[in-house]
Amino acid sequence: PRTILQWNVGSYRDISQESLSLFRLLEPQIEILVLGTGDRVERLHPIMLKQMRECGIAVEVQDTPNACATFNFLTSEKRMVAAGLIPP
Repeated sequence: PRTILQWNVGSYRDISQESLSLFRLLEPQIEILVLGTGDRVERLHPIMLKQMRECGIAVEVQDTPNACATFNFLTSEKRMVAAGLIPP
């Protein structure tokens, strides 16, 4: 729950099934992944989001400042959450 990992993603265009596989490997398993896509909310391919849902992980895509706030809120509620954050 209190781990920081390097996520090799420089922009939202780098988010792929391969880069998201990191979050499917976490133990204990997360229930929500909050993605911060920089200054703006960027759309991700629906197939990537669907595959994450099929693994039992809901994905919330937001701009990075709001993603940080959402992550902190969910963590304060003791939810199993991870964040993938791209600096704005």
